[in-house]
Amino acid sequence: MKPPKLISLLVCWLGVFLTANSDLASDREALLALRTAVRGRIMGWNVTETNPCSWLGVKCESDRVTELRLPGRALVGKLPPGLGNLTQLLSLSLRVNALSGPLPNDLVNLVNPQKLYLQGNSFSGPIPEFLFKLKNLTRLNLDKNKFSGEISPGFNNLTSLVSLHLEENELTGSIPELGLSSLGQFNVSFNQLNGSVPAKLSGWPKNAFEGNLLCGKPLKPCNETESAGKKNKLAGGAIAGIVIGSIIGLLVIVAIVIFLCKRKKNGENGTNFVVTGKPQEAETARGRAVMDRSLSTGSSSAPKGNVKSAGGSKSLVFFGDAVRVFDLEDLLRASAEVLGKGTFGTTYKAALDEGVSMAVKRLKEVAVSEKEFKEKIEEIGKMDHVNLVPLRAYYYSRDEKLLVYDYMPMGSLSALLHGARGSGRTPLIWETRSGIAVGAARAITYLHSQGPTTSHGNIKSSNILLTRSYEACVSDFCLAHLASPTSTPNRISGYRAPELTDTSKVTQKADVYSFGVLLLELLTGKPPTQAIMNDEGLDLPRWVHSVVREEWTAEVFDSELLRYQNVEEDMVQLLQIALECTVTYPDSRPSMGEVTSRIQELYSSSLQHGHDPNPDISHDGDDGLS
Repeated sequence: MKPPKLISLLVCWLGVFLTANSDLASDREALLALRTAVRGRIMGWNVTETNPCSWLGVKCESDRVTELRLPGRALVGKLPPGLGNLTQLLSLSLRVNALSGPLPNDLVNLVNPQKLYLQGNSFSGPIPEFLFKLKNLTRLNLDKNKFSGEISPGFNNLTSLVSLHLEENELTGSIPELGLSSLGQFNVSFNQLNGSVPAKLSGWPKNAFEGNLLCGKPLKPCNETESAGKKNKLAGGAIAGIVIGSIIGLLVIVAIVIFLCKRKKNGENGTNFVVTGKPQEAETARGRAVMDRSLSTGSSSAPKGNVKSAGGSKSLVFFGDAVRVFDLEDLLRASAEVLGKGTFGTTYKAALDEGVSMAVKRLKEVAVSEKEFKEKIEEIGKMDHVNLVPLRAYYYSRDEKLLVYDYMPMGSLSALLHGARGSGRTPLIWETRSGIAVGAARAITYLHSQGPTTSHGNIKSSNILLTRSYEACVSDFCLAHLASPTSTPNRISGYRAPELTDTSKVTQKADVYSFGVLLLELLTGKPPTQAIMNDEGLDLPRWVHSVVREEWTAEVFDSELLRYQNVEEDMVQLLQIALECTVTYPDSRPSMGEVTSRIQELYSSSLQHGHDPNPDISHDGDDGLS
């Protein structure tokens, strides 16, 4: 009996082997069908290899294809039938290509798909019903396509879903009541939706619904026309209330007009800091008024136009031998516009009569004595580097501390990276980003060369300002020692080194960590303060480290960078530098001098090779990572 039993085992084993090979061969055929149907860099697959698991973007487990990731690979055309034959596929990423048409129905054959990243293409038609049968989906990103029709209540079947992105499509109708308690990311903005926001979705922020004809919390209240239509006439008390309210409103308007006229007349007779410029939101307008009072009085008891304190008359203190083209009185007469509120105070643009504009920072919560303040500011004023925003002058009194810098009209790297990403946006190309990284690195290296205890202390993208030629100029340097630790807002925590507990004592190694986060921001296009980077809620450095460990490095890069050919190697090298800067232990991080040397070498090599934009990718829109 033993020989037959042995033969039976061998036959069984052979059957399993042949079945496994047959399944892998079926997966290979499905991938080849995809290769035939779409054009692009996917053509680099070596079709002579019988095992597709070594092909670019393909990952296998137990001799089955489980992941297919081809983001930004210039794929053009329609997905062919047969992709559903990859039955063991867990993750599919085809984002940022030029794929079109409907999704193939045989994707319903996928046994256990968990992640579908299809954003940034031109897929069209209704969102297919078969998706609602894939009950183990955790991430479904369909944004920035041309899907039409209504949002189906079938999404409620996807009880494991943590991320649902449907923004920037052509969806119509109302939003159904979605009771997905597991959702951590949700967005339906910039479609053609109407009606009220369902109660179960009212807790999401406004930007999840903007760009539609929607109403209700968190948006503006809906007009209760139905309720009004049921009433044939208003009660007498209601009519009386409307009349009285109208009269009171008219009187208030008249009083405001009289007040403004008197204020304008007084302003013409004095030397007040006149606030003009484009209309801003209410908070910004209040900020301008604060600057008005601050520069006009200097202290709470001084008369307008004369800056004084207990110590007597005060004036601007300038640095270096530069020609003084303005003085304190010029600032008092200048028009002001709020540029932003940062870690150490509010910054204003002051437009002087001579046609010169300066940036004036009003410091808050200065925690040092006047003597120590002046000594530190004198040190900062002496710092001179082409990639630093120069400090031109300062003013000190008991109640006000002002710093005067050159005005940078191009704004900050943060605004350039995270501003409106629409059809009118110019993509931030690799050469520009790597050039900004070089300039910022040089400036920080210069700061560190001033002494072992000298650090920037507040490195973040909003403190990297840009010239008209997009060269980096670092601002807000060396101010951390002047500010109270309690004044540091939570929003900079995304850049903060893990070992840092006192924000007034930032080490050079902590600067290196913050600069590494800045590099990751340049490479990924993601703000470090973004609350949820993935299912585990990791911050930007940990998220990137985790993705790289999974050997899917291409997934981290900004879609704008994936539009260009021949830059992948340079991007990976810069990513490696960023990862070394953001390791947990400070002693394991490189010095800024070493970092700068490596980035400069990388940048010079990139310029020599001259990377051109990818002609196969359409630039009519922008796509963010998810």
